Amino acid sequence: MTDKLNRFWPLIASVAFAVLLAANAAQSAATLKQARPALSADAPSAEQVFADAPDGVDPMVTGPVSAAFKQRQDANNCDSAVWPNIPMVCYPD
Repeated sequence: MTDKLNRFWPLIASVAFAVLLAANAAQSAATLKQARPALSADAPSAEQVFADAPDGVDPMVTGPVSAAFKQRQDANNCDSAVWPNIPMVCYPD
């Protein structure tokens, strides 16, 4: 009886791991797709925040950023924004 039960432990462990992996993937996907709150009307513009840069500030980030930040930039078309009409969501927090 013990030999028959020992045969199924790798199968049970594999199924449990697959279930945990699928749950983690679903949670990660749901986190990335959450809607961001709309900017308030009194939010400062990039031109106001970077007033000491008369020629503008490029929102290109050269350091490491999260996947959520990259997704936020893509959703707000930051790569095609032109100064001074660059949304503040294009800049890292």
